[in-house]
Amino acid sequence: MSVRREYPTLPLVGAGAVIVKDDKVLLVKRRAPPKAGYYSIPGGLVEVGESVKEAAKREVFEETGLIVEVGELIDVIDNIVRDEDGRVKYHYVIVDYLARPVGGKLKESSDAAEVKWVPFDKLKDIKLTESAKRLFCKLGFMKP
Repeated sequence: MSVRREYPTLPLVGAGAVIVKDDKVLLVKRRAPPKAGYYSIPGGLVEVGESVKEAAKREVFEETGLIVEVGELIDVIDNIVRDEDGRVKYHYVIVDYLARPVGGKLKESSDAAEVKWVPFDKLKDIKLTESAKRLFCKLGFMKP
């Protein structure tokens, strides 16, 4: 069964991971809507029978090639995008965790146009999603 992302009948649950190494954070450039072309943290939808932490770990591997240890919960974000008529075009509830790399090899995937480590002091120069900006400000990686 495929998931209807545009104009869903229910909110979709996603998991994300803020991966930190040596004062850098791992970013992926989104290939698909919403926010195609923007940088964000790796993440995606939770599959049936999978915990949110398991989903975060799987999505990181699929999008970046890295194996991570998922740590503490950072935030839960409601991402609701409406069309010009006010109808809900996208509705995600995203659970974001801190994570650290423990293996694997960094590589791009079909979901990510680019994957790169960005120093905290360069985040202000990157085209970030609003939810990524919010997370990085909350963690003290950048200023609002």
